[in-house]
Amino acid sequence: MTHAADRSPERRPARPTLEAVARHAGVGRGTVSRVVNGAPGVSDQARAVVEQAIAELGYVPNRAARTLVTSRTDAIALVIPETETRLASEPFFAQIIRGVASELSETDMQLLLILVRTDQERTRLASYLSGHRVDGVLMVSVRTDDPVLDLLERIGVPAVLGGRRSVLEPLSYVDCDNRGGAQTAVRHLALRGCSRIATITGPLGMEAGRSRLLGYRQALEEVGLPFSEELVVHGDFTEETGQRAMAELLRQRPDLDGVFAASDLTAVGALRALRAAGRSVPDDVAVVGFDDSSVARHTDPPLTTVRQPTEEMGRMMARLLLDEIAAPTRTHHRVELATELVRRASA
Repeated sequence: MTHAADRSPERRPARPTLEAVARHAGVGRGTVSRVVNGAPGVSDQARAVVEQAIAELGYVPNRAARTLVTSRTDAIALVIPETETRLASEPFFAQIIRGVASELSETDMQLLLILVRTDQERTRLASYLSGHRVDGVLMVSVRTDDPVLDLLERIGVPAVLGGRRSVLEPLSYVDCDNRGGAQTAVRHLALRGCSRIATITGPLGMEAGRSRLLGYRQALEEVGLPFSEELVVHGDFTEETGQRAMAELLRQRPDLDGVFAASDLTAVGALRALRAAGRSVPDDVAVVGFDDSSVARHTDPPLTTVRQPTEEMGRMMARLLLDEIAAPTRTHHRVELATELVRRASA
């Protein structure tokens, strides 16, 4: 009989070390370390030999040790100052996340999603970021007075915004042509014969909301239509506000014949209010949204809208952040992506 104590414990295969990779590749340990950490000073030939040795041995870098040496965490935070409900209901955020994840898929970076809704959560985020637990930060839904942005500037962590606080934004950002897109929408309504064009704005605490309102006003001036405060109701990009704002517009100006809604969800709410009031779209009132999100194709009637390349924004944000992490002292980037009008039945 064999006793349990007599059995030899099962041995796990030894994990390949940096030294084993160096021996296998026929190079020094320092060369392997530079390749693993993405450092310069390695010839293309040596890098190829080391990468082949890593693949053949199945070497996996010790992330904890690497962090101590390089001060890198291989993690990026995507900060969204919104509630879970809004995150789930607005297609914009899903497209941003998809774009960011797509760009990071070929890297070693982990993506952390952080929702910030209260002062307590902002304080917790400040402590987290000040501890340098991530290599960089992406942030969307940017509001002019958000204290998180001041924190990012103060601690100097690499950061890229989806949107900007103003034209003087000091941090890197990727945005779309909000003003130009709004102008295109209003010009389109005017060209199809609308002469009393209303707008439901986005939040004016965000540059996107202000720029789309500015584009609306400039387009009216271009086509020779008067601006009227009665034709402007402020919203917050949500469907509920769109419905309430549209009902208010109909009370103030029942003769209106066109509406530019500052987001697709706002336009969905406006369509509901128009239907409840017995107005036909587009025969009585033409409607144009902004985003070209998935909801635009499924409204009744399908929504004419301004397409912003949201997924591409996410990819570009991640790309710029990776560049800033690799070279923290380089000049910050400001990128503005073009928009285009997508014509459907609502206008």
